[in-house]
Parts: sequence; C-alpha cells; structure tokens
Amino acid sequence: MDISTVTLILLGLNGLVTYKGLNDFSFFNKYCFDINQINRGERYRFITSGFLHVDWMHFAFNMLTLYFFADIIIHVSGVLYFLIVYVASLLVGNILTYQFYKNQPHYRAVGASGAIMGVLYASIMLNPSMSLYMFFIPIPIPAYIFAVGYLLYSLYGMKKNSDGIGHTAHIGGALAGLILIVLKYPILIQTEFKLIAILLIPVLILVGMYRSKRIQ
Repeated sequence: MDISTVTLILLGLNGLVTYKGLNDFSFFNKYCFDINQINRGERYRFITSGFLHVDWMHFAFNMLTLYFFADIIIHVSGVLYFLIVYVASLLVGNILTYQFYKNQPHYRAVGASGAIMGVLYASIMLNPSMSLYMFFIPIPIPAYIFAVGYLLYSLYGMKKNSDGIGHTAHIGGALAGLILIVLKYPILIQTEFKLIAILLIPVLILVGMYRSKRIQ
C-alpha cells in the first residue's frame, strides 16, 4: 500500500523521540506526562508525552495501528483534517488523564495511544466494514471489534495502573476521534448509529466505573 508523507513523518518523529527517551533518562523525565511537573506549569507535556513510549513493543503496536489506519482519513478527509484528528485526540486523551490523576502527584505515563485511538475510531467510521488480520488469529476480525476490545483492555490497565502506559488517554482519544469525524460527516449519525453505539460502550463503562468509584 502507498503511505502518505505525513504518516511517514509521524512514524519517524515518534521513532526518533522514543529512541532518545529510551536511551536518555533525563530526556524521558523532561518530556513524559508527569502530574507533579504539569501542576507546576509544564503544560507542554500534554503534547510531548505523546511521542514517547515505554518500550519498543508499545511503540510498535501504536505505529502499526497508525500505519494501517492513518491514510484512510487522509484519503477521504485530507491531510489537514487528519492532523486535526491526530493532535486533538492526543490532547483530549491527555486532558482526560489529567482530570483523573491531577491529585496524584506521582502519576507518570507516556504514549501516542490517545492520538492513535482517535485515528482508529475515525477511520472505522469512514470504513465500517474493514477487518484486521491478527498474528495469532487465523480469521479476519472486524476493526470495530478490535477497537472496542482494546479500549476494554485499557479500562483494565487504568484500574491496574502499573505499566507506565497512559490507558486513560486511549478512551479520551477515541472519543475525540469519533466526535470529530461525526462533526465533519453528520450523516454518519443516521447511517452508522448502531456502530457509534457499539464504539461508545467502553466510554459508558468508564463513566459507570467512575461514578461507582471502582476507578479513580
């Protein structure tokens, strides 16, 4: 498949920043999502933490998802709107994370997953019938099943809160991507109402868990 220039740039930028962060502890500390430092005014971390990853497996999963789904949005909606989805999803994901953990000064996390989940959710809305082949499953899986399943796993990661990955950002990013693509194509509310309802299941579960104090 052809891959757009902007996708290649994002892949390269994430790779360079992750490489630097994994080999330079002071660099990682300066740019990761660190509640204590954000509360001291270092708001740039809302963006920079989205280009760091906790390890190369984390990086590979995010970048493979970006590779397969970014150009769906680019081809349908253009480069500018793709970048709006990417950056807004990254920001919304980290803002949601901050709202959850702003009173926990030792909370730290990294990852592009907020942006990636926004891209994934938006691309699924543009191509609802697409499927994925996973290495360990011999049959194609509908992309929306993969997306919902990953967010359900993210809820588990939020509750466990022990791997340094910004799982909360996954939920916020996905929601941002979904809202932005529906705002651009309002007809999707009519044509894909059931799909939207399915994609919102993890968000509704998160709200329920938060209200019942099962997750803080």
